[in-house]
Amino acid sequence: MWQGAAAVCLDEEGRLLMVLQGTHEEEKKWAVPSGGKEAGETFESCCLRELKEETGYLGTIVRPLFVKSDGAVEVRYFEVVVIGGCMEICDPDGLIHEIAWKAAAEIDDLVLSFPEDRPFLLSLFGEAASSQTV
Repeated sequence: MWQGAAAVCLDEEGRLLMVLQGTHEEEKKWAVPSGGKEAGETFESCCLRELKEETGYLGTIVRPLFVKSDGAVEVRYFEVVVIGGCMEICDPDGLIHEIAWKAAAEIDDLVLSFPEDRPFLLSLFGEAASSQTV
Protein backbone atom coordinates (compact mmCIF):
# COMPACT_ATOMS: atom_id res chain seq x y z
CA MET A 1 0.00 0.00 0.00
CA TRP A 2 1.28 3.46 -0.94
CA GLN A 3 1.20 5.84 2.04
CA GLY A 4 1.57 9.59 2.20
CA ALA A 5 0.64 12.78 4.00
CA ALA A 6 -0.83 16.16 3.09
CA ALA A 7 -0.39 19.59 4.69
CA VAL A 8 -3.48 21.77 4.96
CA CYS A 9 -2.37 25.35 5.70
CA LEU A 10 -4.53 28.46 5.95
CA ASP A 11 -2.91 31.87 6.32
CA GLU A 12 -4.10 34.78 8.47
CA GLU A 13 -6.19 36.03 5.52
CA GLY A 14 -7.99 32.69 5.29
CA ARG A 15 -6.30 31.54 2.08
CA LEU A 16 -5.26 27.92 1.44
CA LEU A 17 -1.68 27.02 0.49
CA MET A 18 -1.68 25.05 -2.77
CA VAL A 19 0.81 23.83 -5.34
CA LEU A 20 0.49 23.35 -9.09
CA GLN A 21 1.92 19.92 -9.82
CA GLY A 22 2.49 17.37 -12.54
CA THR A 23 5.13 15.89 -14.78
CA HIS A 24 6.30 18.03 -17.69
CA GLU A 25 4.18 15.95 -20.09
CA GLU A 26 0.87 16.01 -18.21
CA GLU A 27 -1.70 18.71 -17.48
CA LYS A 28 -0.75 20.62 -14.33
CA LYS A 29 -3.26 20.42 -11.48
CA TRP A 30 -3.62 22.00 -8.05
CA ALA A 31 -3.33 20.23 -4.69
CA VAL A 32 -2.34 20.89 -1.12
CA PRO A 33 1.34 20.05 -0.48
CA SER A 34 1.61 16.29 -0.16
CA GLY A 35 3.68 13.27 -1.02
CA GLY A 36 4.80 9.78 -0.21
CA LYS A 37 6.10 8.54 3.11
CA GLU A 38 9.71 7.39 3.09
CA ALA A 39 11.04 4.36 5.00
CA GLY A 40 11.30 5.05 8.72
CA GLU A 41 9.34 8.29 8.44
CA THR A 42 6.18 9.05 10.43
CA PHE A 43 3.15 10.49 8.69
CA GLU A 44 3.75 13.75 10.58
CA SER A 45 7.40 14.04 9.52
CA CYS A 46 6.41 13.17 5.94
CA CYS A 47 3.82 15.96 6.01
CA LEU A 48 6.33 18.57 7.20
CA ARG A 49 9.06 17.38 4.80
CA GLU A 50 6.70 17.59 1.82
CA LEU A 51 5.58 21.06 2.92
CA LYS A 52 9.23 22.21 2.98
CA GLU A 53 10.16 20.55 -0.32
CA GLU A 54 7.12 21.73 -2.24
CA THR A 55 6.72 25.24 -0.83
CA GLY A 56 9.86 26.26 1.11
CA TYR A 57 7.80 26.79 4.26
CA LEU A 58 8.47 25.30 7.67
CA GLY A 59 5.43 24.22 9.62
CA THR A 60 4.13 22.69 12.77
CA ILE A 61 1.26 20.23 12.94
CA VAL A 62 -1.84 21.43 14.76
CA ARG A 63 -3.95 18.29 14.47
CA PRO A 64 -4.80 15.36 12.21
CA LEU A 65 -7.81 16.11 9.99
CA PHE A 66 -8.72 12.85 8.27
CA VAL A 67 -7.41 9.77 6.48
CA LYS A 68 -8.26 9.07 2.84
CA SER A 69 -7.86 5.40 1.95
CA ASP A 70 -9.07 3.16 -0.84
CA GLY A 71 -7.16 -0.01 0.02
CA ALA A 72 -4.24 0.75 -2.31
CA VAL A 73 -3.50 4.32 -1.17
CA GLU A 74 -3.61 5.90 2.28
CA VAL A 75 -3.09 9.65 2.72
CA ARG A 76 -3.29 11.34 6.10
CA TYR A 77 -4.25 15.02 6.06
CA PHE A 78 -2.97 17.33 8.80
CA GLU A 79 -3.78 20.91 9.73
CA VAL A 80 -0.45 22.73 9.66
CA VAL A 81 0.58 26.26 10.66
CA VAL A 82 3.44 27.89 8.75
CA ILE A 83 6.09 29.01 11.25
CA GLY A 84 8.96 30.04 8.97
CA GLY A 85 10.73 29.68 5.68
CA CYS A 86 9.82 31.48 2.49
CA MET A 87 7.91 30.58 -0.66
CA GLU A 88 10.35 28.54 -2.73
CA ILE A 89 10.09 25.33 -4.73
CA CYS A 90 12.67 22.87 -3.37
CA ASP A 91 11.04 19.73 -4.85
CA PRO A 92 13.71 17.13 -5.70
CA ASP A 93 11.26 15.38 -8.05
CA GLY A 94 10.66 18.45 -10.22
CA LEU A 95 6.88 18.01 -10.07
CA ILE A 96 5.96 21.39 -8.52
CA HIS A 97 5.53 24.31 -10.95
CA GLU A 98 3.86 27.03 -8.88
CA ILE A 99 2.97 27.83 -5.26
CA ALA A 100 0.01 30.05 -4.36
CA TRP A 101 -2.30 31.02 -1.53
CA LYS A 102 -5.85 30.49 -2.86
CA ALA A 103 -9.03 32.15 -1.58
CA ALA A 104 -12.27 30.18 -1.26
CA ALA A 105 -13.70 31.77 -4.42
CA GLU A 106 -10.77 30.43 -6.45
CA ILE A 107 -11.07 26.78 -5.33
CA ASP A 108 -14.25 26.14 -7.37
CA ASP A 109 -12.49 27.01 -10.63
CA LEU A 110 -9.23 25.12 -10.09
CA VAL A 111 -8.42 21.88 -11.85
CA LEU A 112 -7.53 19.69 -8.87
CA SER A 113 -5.22 16.68 -8.77
CA PHE A 114 -7.74 15.10 -6.42
CA PRO A 115 -11.20 16.46 -7.36
CA GLU A 116 -12.77 14.42 -4.56
CA ASP A 117 -11.02 16.79 -2.11
CA ARG A 118 -12.94 19.88 -3.33
CA PRO A 119 -15.84 19.65 -0.78
CA PHE A 120 -13.36 19.15 2.07
CA LEU A 121 -11.14 22.03 0.91
CA LEU A 122 -14.14 24.36 0.61
CA SER A 123 -15.34 23.35 4.08
CA LEU A 124 -12.04 24.62 5.53
CA PHE A 125 -12.97 28.20 4.69
CA GLY A 126 -16.13 27.95 6.80
CA GLU A 127 -14.05 26.62 9.73
CA ALA A 128 -11.51 29.44 9.36
CA ALA A 129 -14.22 32.09 9.30
CA SER A 130 -15.96 30.71 12.39
CA SER A 131 -12.71 30.33 14.35
CA GLN A 132 -11.76 33.95 13.61
CA THR A 133 -15.15 35.34 14.73
CA VAL A 134 -14.88 35.04 18.48
